[in-house]
Amino acid sequence: MRKFVIVSALAMTFAAQAADVPRERLSLSASASAEVVRDVLGVSFSTAREGADAAAVQAALKQALDAALAEARKVAKPGQVDVQTGGFALYPRHDPKTGKLNGWQGSAELQVEGRDTAAIAQLTGRISTLTIARVGYSLSREAREKAEADITAQAIARYRAKASEYAKLFGYGSYVVGEVSIGSDEASAPRPMMAMARMKAESADMALPTEAGKATVTVNVNGSVQLTK
Repeated sequence: MRKFVIVSALAMTFAAQAADVPRERLSLSASASAEVVRDVLGVSFSTAREGADAAAVQAALKQALDAALAEARKVAKPGQVDVQTGGFALYPRHDPKTGKLNGWQGSAELQVEGRDTAAIAQLTGRISTLTIARVGYSLSREAREKAEADITAQAIARYRAKASEYAKLFGYGSYVVGEVSIGSDEASAPRPMMAMARMKAESADMALPTEAGKATVTVNVNGSVQLTK
């Protein structure tokens, strides 16, 4: 009998605790955005070679890449102008009709990026053994983190303002913040690059004209609040 009484008392305690927990939960989301100038310029250079002898094709690719690297290393500086080699491929070429091996072809890439956009733009005019394959701007980690720090407080303030407003609209006096997640993303309009290889051939000593544009950094706050009387 004593055991039965203890179990009943525990059940009543749990029921009372459940009754004290408010059931009204509201899901919310809020965000804040900022436009930030993209501060990292990236340029990919490439070249292709083909011929009957694999060793000759490989040697030609290596020579072109070595010459481009020599120019790039003159202005390389960590964080300002970073240089790295990209893909280096050599593969057989077959006759489409007979399927027999009729030569070799290959390609080599060099990638340059950094915040010293003027130095990189000038470098494109001095590299003559490779042509420009791609050009694009991006946002550095430092610029992104600064933008996120500036607007995270705004996003949270908007989240709390929404919670307070909706609580009153639903007839409640206040709210308690529940589970919340905070994340960020970046959006930017694509900028098509025009015939870079042809432009380079026509004006090999000229710096590449570029325009950074802006990226939109957004911080999103998602979660729920418990409405209270």
